[in-house]
Amino acid sequence: MKRIEIVGGGLAGLSLGIALRNAGVSVTLFEAGNYPRHRVCGEFINGLAPSTIHALGIEDAFRDAVLNRDVAWVRAGRALRHQRLRSPALGLSRYELDQRLAELFVARGGELQTDHRVGDTEGEISGRVLALGRRRARTTWIGLKLHALDFPLLRDLEVHLGERAYVGATRVENGRVNLCGFFQRRSLGGRGAQIFIGYLRAAGLDDLADRLRDAEIDETSFCAVAALQCDRAAVATPELRLGDACAMIPPFTGNGMAMAFQSAECALGPLVAFAHGNLSWSVARQTVQRALRRRFRVRLAVAQILHPFLLQRGMQATLSLLNRAQLVPLTPLHRVLH
Repeated sequence: MKRIEIVGGGLAGLSLGIALRNAGVSVTLFEAGNYPRHRVCGEFINGLAPSTIHALGIEDAFRDAVLNRDVAWVRAGRALRHQRLRSPALGLSRYELDQRLAELFVARGGELQTDHRVGDTEGEISGRVLALGRRRARTTWIGLKLHALDFPLLRDLEVHLGERAYVGATRVENGRVNLCGFFQRRSLGGRGAQIFIGYLRAAGLDDLADRLRDAEIDETSFCAVAALQCDRAAVATPELRLGDACAMIPPFTGNGMAMAFQSAECALGPLVAFAHGNLSWSVARQTVQRALRRRFRVRLAVAQILHPFLLQRGMQATLSLLNRAQLVPLTPLHRVLH
């Protein structure tokens, strides 16, 4: 049987590794960092079907995930609209989730090599899957995240629209609230939570900044990522890429966490067939890429159209008016994006 190598131990890489081990395939996974670790992430897993969780064999990782159903859209401290999701989203921190998936992978007999960096190779390497995460790019955007306790929420998830920014606040495990924001980069002083609060005020989100200032903050959870770029053009590369390395959907218009697991599900069957010698690597890669295009093409295109409405002042105002008039079709949009 042929061995599969996975480069990148995030959600896509770890869940694929677990599923391949469940199918009896030998897997080595290379991860540049270690576990547990905090990541800039919304930690709001929306649109992930139980069938996908079952197909990947990762039910144990979600054993105590918070069930979130209600969403509040907020602009300038004023609630625009409430939305109830058709099925609950899972609230679980990356600190817990990545660690649990890594433990599951090792328990199933996978070979995990942490603190091991493998270059982002160009060209096809038989049996190698790239799940490296976000690709770096020159942009003016930055992502910030931290956890707070004793942080009251209007709903299970709040989405706040600010000046060239938006922020999500949602419940995760152990009474914590994850705050994660997408901001225009600015020259601001401070450290940790002070930076986050500074970005909130610069974006006109003073109400949210005041609430965060008064909360108990886990400073160790603060993290940032710069050079963020959302794209939808990576599914046709010469390499087999999954998760954010395949395509990164704009935050809060889709769900990158669910897409990571779904991309692993798309890859599972062809990779098992390759490992058993029933498909060549070229055919397996092309089969996976076709499946990724079918599954994600429409939602990526729609998300790119919607994203400016969350960032630009004039388009935010239009969105606010349409929301107050109940003219934004939230349920159909949610169905398309998930």
